[in-house]
Amino acid sequence: MRAKRILGLLLAIMMLLAVQMPALAEEEFFDDDPSEAPAAPTGQAGGAATDYVFPGYSYDELVIGNPTPVEGKFFTDMWGNNTSDLDVRTLIHGYDLVSWDGENGMYIMNPTVIADGGTVVLENADHDRSYLMTLYSDLRYSDGTPISARDYAFALLLRISPLISELGGVPLRPDYIQGYQEYISGQNPVLTGVRVVSNNQLMITVRHEYLPFFYELGLLSVTPAPIDVIAPGCSVVDNGEGVSIEGPFTAELLKKTILDPETGYLSHPSPVSGPYMLTAFDGKECEFEINPNFKGDPDGMKPMIQKIRLVPVENDTMVSRLGEGELGLLNKVTRADVIDAGAQLVGTGYYATSNYPRIGMTAISFNCEKPTVSEQAVRQAIALCVNKDQLIADYAGNFGLRVDGYYGLGQWMYQLVNGTMMYPVEDPEGAGAEELASWQALSLDSIPKYNLDVEGAKKLLSDAGWNPGADGIREKTVDGKTVRLSLKMAYPEGNKIANSIETNMIPHLKEAGIEMTLVPMDMPTLLSQYYRKADREVDMFYLGTNFDVLFDPAAHFLPDAEGKMTWDYTGAQDDELQRLALDMRKTEPGDLLGYCTKWLAFQQRFAEVCPMIPVYSNVYFDYFPTVLHNYYPASNATWSEAVVSAYMSDPGDVQEEEEADEGEEFFD
Repeated sequence: MRAKRILGLLLAIMMLLAVQMPALAEEEFFDDDPSEAPAAPTGQAGGAATDYVFPGYSYDELVIGNPTPVEGKFFTDMWGNNTSDLDVRTLIHGYDLVSWDGENGMYIMNPTVIADGGTVVLENADHDRSYLMTLYSDLRYSDGTPISARDYAFALLLRISPLISELGGVPLRPDYIQGYQEYISGQNPVLTGVRVVSNNQLMITVRHEYLPFFYELGLLSVTPAPIDVIAPGCSVVDNGEGVSIEGPFTAELLKKTILDPETGYLSHPSPVSGPYMLTAFDGKECEFEINPNFKGDPDGMKPMIQKIRLVPVENDTMVSRLGEGELGLLNKVTRADVIDAGAQLVGTGYYATSNYPRIGMTAISFNCEKPTVSEQAVRQAIALCVNKDQLIADYAGNFGLRVDGYYGLGQWMYQLVNGTMMYPVEDPEGAGAEELASWQALSLDSIPKYNLDVEGAKKLLSDAGWNPGADGIREKTVDGKTVRLSLKMAYPEGNKIANSIETNMIPHLKEAGIEMTLVPMDMPTLLSQYYRKADREVDMFYLGTNFDVLFDPAAHFLPDAEGKMTWDYTGAQDDELQRLALDMRKTEPGDLLGYCTKWLAFQQRFAEVCPMIPVYSNVYFDYFPTVLHNYYPASNATWSEAVVSAYMSDPGDVQEEEEADEGEEFFD
């Protein structure tokens, strides 16, 4: 069923017609310097097409500018998940066992990797579900080395290994795989839930406790990793009961092969399995060339642009650099003045734009283990002291849309519940009328909203026993100690959100009896604390996040030192919130209405518990010359997926191409 991209189109119209607006936050990137809008590209003369001289482009290389600098974590997300690093990983690592089918809203076996009819589903007496997958025999790494079932088994064994923690990473915790707990604890020397049946046959068993699981096939997601490069001298063996790694598999070995700054697989991965190979990385810029052994993405597409270069760009100069021919694509533009300048460049007739809603949001995240914000009433009171609508208006103008839950504009659940996507109902006037009514009954209006209400905040605090001290700051005795509501909130240094918070939050907090100090923090330090890799020195973080397609908040609930289940990033403890997250997970695959109903119940409880204060989500803009064809980021998770089907040639009817892309985003 073809999606209604009403939301994206309406926002696009607002953006293109808007006058100069305040600068928009680069939530993931935190580059939001609201300086004067960039000058029009050389020769543009205010956007008049007759005065602009098109610079021309090489059709053999595409230079992509992104405001987020890469960090060099190009192997996995175990050492960080910078959005530009994620784009690079998508570009160079391929052949995942599964792929996301946006037309039907579910994961499917990757038809490029798994042979036609090559999947057998088995169940044992305990109802554990095993997937026996037969791989095509023509899979190759970029150096021509064959890819076998052992490469996939090694990738899993490496990612769950405790050695990753010794190297400063965060290992994967796939407790859905049969035998994971026994293997990781040392009770069993083999991982029984993964079997290498033959050179091209792999079996993964999902525990029955995890079933049903809405994104069930997504649990099988894994890309191959070359053991000869990452763990030379080691091998994956299957003793008939499960797999393990034999050989000198040590932290010392992996530190050299993965983390070496000059040759390690983390920053200089080779060989690779994706559509492109990383050929150069100097710490800032990345260069790529087509992988000659890549057989195709899940749609069978092979890359056509021979070389790609990814470079960091500044908001103030990126549009002028595009207009002068230095760049061939601007990716994830979000700042208001840059969008305005990009629209002027599009007005020359030589450039085009594509916009797509973000699958993420900006939020203020609480560190709920802190005695200052451990109580729900305190967090709710703080939320009532944020003039959210004005903060968004002052800081993001028309380019941010308020959110009140744990969601982003680009998520299919949001679009279905909000009515901006057609309901997947057959015969809505006949047999499907009852189902249609159930869809229409779902509404985001049921999610609690925190509008500015200082008096309400005062009452919440007083009722919870937080009373003003001698200096007016509220305090309370907690576990025999006096705790004052004197808070610290970290934000990315250089981010001008501080100005908006100073105006739209801090004065209201002070009136309610709460003191808050803003702490600028560099991104590595902020993320290290947010992800609990370092001691958390503040009570709150201001930051942005993007969600995975496999949306599973239940996976974030982990036992703390006392064995209590807490949301790992926030430290929030709430049995009902965890129950609702698990209930959402345990939806039969394909039951979109059931999942969305449970998703909405989770969002309602999330707002009540308030482990975060959601602020806004937004729309991304990409700009590119009309010599770039078949580039549809709205139909893909990222530019590095969209670029595989793109090509460069003489300018054509870009409008016709863009119209062909309408509605392809989720359920086509």
